[in-house]
Amino acid sequence: MKKTKQSSLSRILKYARGHKALTILGCILSGIASILGLVPYVCVWLVAREVLAVFPNISSASGLEKWGWLAVAFAVANIVVYFAGLMCTHIAAFRTARNIRRAGMVHILELPLGFFTGNQSGRLRKLIDDNAGLTEDLLAHKLPDLTATFITPIAAIVMLFVFDWRMGLLCLFTMVLALICMVSMMGGKNAGFFHRYQQEIEKMSGEAVEYVRGIPVVKMFQQTVYSFKAFYNAIRSYSDLASQYAMSCRNGQTGFLTCINGTFVLLIPAALLLASGGNIGQVIVNFIFYILFAPACGAMINRVMYMSEAVMEADEAMGRLDEIMTEKPLEETKIKKQAQNAQVAFEHVSFTYPGASCPALDDVSFTVQPGSVVALVGPSGGGKTTAASLIPRFWDVDSGKVTVGGVDVRELDSHTLMDKVAFVFQDTRLFKQSLLENIRAAKPDATREQVLKAAKAAQCGDILAKLPQGLDTVVGTNGIYLSGGESQRINLARAILKDAPIVVLDEATAFADPENEHQIQKAFETLIQGKTVLMIAHRLSTIQNANCILVLKDGKIVEQGSHQQLLDSHGIYAEMWADYLRSAKWKVGKELLA
Repeated sequence: MKKTKQSSLSRILKYARGHKALTILGCILSGIASILGLVPYVCVWLVAREVLAVFPNISSASGLEKWGWLAVAFAVANIVVYFAGLMCTHIAAFRTARNIRRAGMVHILELPLGFFTGNQSGRLRKLIDDNAGLTEDLLAHKLPDLTATFITPIAAIVMLFVFDWRMGLLCLFTMVLALICMVSMMGGKNAGFFHRYQQEIEKMSGEAVEYVRGIPVVKMFQQTVYSFKAFYNAIRSYSDLASQYAMSCRNGQTGFLTCINGTFVLLIPAALLLASGGNIGQVIVNFIFYILFAPACGAMINRVMYMSEAVMEADEAMGRLDEIMTEKPLEETKIKKQAQNAQVAFEHVSFTYPGASCPALDDVSFTVQPGSVVALVGPSGGGKTTAASLIPRFWDVDSGKVTVGGVDVRELDSHTLMDKVAFVFQDTRLFKQSLLENIRAAKPDATREQVLKAAKAAQCGDILAKLPQGLDTVVGTNGIYLSGGESQRINLARAILKDAPIVVLDEATAFADPENEHQIQKAFETLIQGKTVLMIAHRLSTIQNANCILVLKDGKIVEQGSHQQLLDSHGIYAEMWADYLRSAKWKVGKELLA
């Protein structure tokens, strides 16, 4: 049996949980307030009837004060009840938006680490935070108004036919025409406008950020016009979409406004005809009522238009949240096994990235024995980083298996697996916290002395010495920033403090200058001592002493052996080593400096 797709509103209300009843109560109060708001019009009709009954001796009219105060009372009641309804929906909306944000963050934490390599943190924040904000506005304002929008027309239609069905029919006729014009604007090719609008906004915002970030490079190379082109095209695309939408709504909007305001054109001749054939006083009283009530009916139709926009916003918000919520977390096995040692093995592993046509790894097998160092080298895109990322389950293999201590990583508890592996990547991440807390992130219960010892082992002594508060200095504030090589040494201190039996080094010296590289190499000696190490490096000088070197190309191992064995085989590695030696001897000639 096919499962019925839930509406966006019902899905949003699921996040309300215990506050769903408060949302419903707020909507009910909003509906009651809308009915209370119609009563003053009846009071005006009663006042007009009393006045015309004794005209021109108005002072003898009875009940004017009573009907006037009654109108005021119902108007005040309308405001109070509506305010109470909004209080309920606002409280529920804030809690619901909070629950959506929390659910999004909880789900993200369960996703594989590889998910974050293809999704920028800014985009994820926008998807969760901004769309939760859209649902907040919907529940706090639009939903109670939507309830009133459905209830008020029903009550209004009843009132239209109570006093004079002929005038009421004319008012209803113009309302129906206005609705038809509105549907013509919102339907057809304009139905998906809000989705396209959000896409254009996101595209324009992204181009704006990239343009601002690249201004230093733009000014350096005097490429202002060309660099502005992508941003300019995004602005034009957004402008064209908005203009096309506005022009496509031109006829519908004109018809809508004409029908809403054209009620008077029909009411005045109708009143004259009715007055000529009967009770003039009664016709005038009814005419006064309808002439006042018709604009209120127009306002109701306007609210219907805004409500359709609210529904589109809800659909868009939930659709974008689904981009995250539909991502599947890694499967956790119920039967947890324990790794026997720190051996890492790849057994006929194949893996293809989502959306890619070619495998990143194709039938790869190798073993890293406990206490040994295995290096992965090869051309860019060969699969080195992919292989390293499969150990901590950034992704799960498509076929074959990766084992730690003889156990498939998919059969290990995720926390246990992460405790066994320390990572040092080329892209370092430092929090806007003290260096103490940055290093302690690897081992939250570590003492200050342990952190300081790890920092010194990572050759961070010179870094601490030059900072105003040493280990307690907060990086990223007050102009205190670290270079790429210095940040990498802090990252190494984390790994040393963690003291995991398996170490993965991915281009750890990629962005280091010669001085920092020397310090990092010394830190490596402490980090990898007695550990199982998988090292990825482009600087071949760092892996000469590895127990085994694997050369990966196009996702396959094409060579393996020690440094000397690979040189003797005169293959890809030998060519890479020759290129490295030539580049090491390269110097800038005097003729280039002239």
